[in-house]
Amino acid sequence: MDLDHARTVAVEAAEAAGALIREGTRRSLRVHAKGDAGDVVTDLDLASEKLLLERILTAFPSHAVIAEESGLNGAAGCEWTWLVDPLDGTNNIAIGLPAYVVGVALCRAWPQLGVVHDPVSAQTWSAIKGRGALASSGRRLSAPYAPSPHGPLLAWIQGYGIARDDATVLRLKSALDLHARRVLQLWTPLLSWAMLARGDIDGIVGYRTGVVDLPAGALLAQEAGIEIRALDGGPYDERIQGAADERSYVAAHPRALPGLLALLQ
Repeated sequence: MDLDHARTVAVEAAEAAGALIREGTRRSLRVHAKGDAGDVVTDLDLASEKLLLERILTAFPSHAVIAEESGLNGAAGCEWTWLVDPLDGTNNIAIGLPAYVVGVALCRAWPQLGVVHDPVSAQTWSAIKGRGALASSGRRLSAPYAPSPHGPLLAWIQGYGIARDDATVLRLKSALDLHARRVLQLWTPLLSWAMLARGDIDGIVGYRTGVVDLPAGALLAQEAGIEIRALDGGPYDERIQGAADERSYVAAHPRALPGLLALLQ
C-alpha cells in the first residue's frame, strides 16, 4: 500500500469537498433532522460525501469506505478501510457559525493515514503513522508543552445519544469546569484535534465519541507528539472496531497528561 499516494488522493478529495462546502454556504441551506437526538444533516453533507466517495473508490476500488451519512460502501471485508466525515460541524454550519472541517482517514485495523481540511481557513493537515504530521505548507507539526498557571485550555467531545443526566458526563464536566481555564465545545471534533496538534489548546477529553470523526484527528495529534490515554490512565485502544464505551479518552502533551488525568479524578 502506497500511503504517500493515498495521502495525495485524500488531500485532493478533502480540499475539493471543502471548496464545494464553502461555495454552498453562500446560498441558503436545506437543513433536515437526523435521528432523535437533535442532530441535523444538510444537502452539503450529502454532496460532500458523494464527492469523497467517488474520489476514493475510483482510486481504490478494492477498499471499503465507511461514511458518516451512507455507512459502508465499496468492498466489504477488505483489510483497508476509509473513514469519511464529509462535514464535521454540521450544526455549526446550520446556524451560520464558520467552524467546520472535512475529515478522511485510512485504517488497517489501526489508523494509518489522517487528513483534516478546514475550508474556512483553507488549511489542510495530514499525517501518516510513524512519519509525523504536516501542515499544507509542508511545515511539520509539533505540539508544544506550555503550561499556564491559570489551568489548561481544553476541548470536550462526546458522542451522540448520551443522556443529559449521564453520571460520568456530569462528573467529568464538573471537574473540567472547576479546574480548567476554559472548556471548548466546538461541535466539530476534528477541528479540536487539529487545534491540539497545532498547540492552540492543551488537551481533549472525549467520552464515548463517534468512530468516523475520530481516527483522522487522533492520528494527526499523535504524530504531532500528543499522547492519548483511557480515562483511567490506562492504554487507549486505537482500533476502529472498538465499542463506543472504549472511545473515551484524555489527550495531551505527554508532560501535561499526568496533571490532566489527576484533574479528572
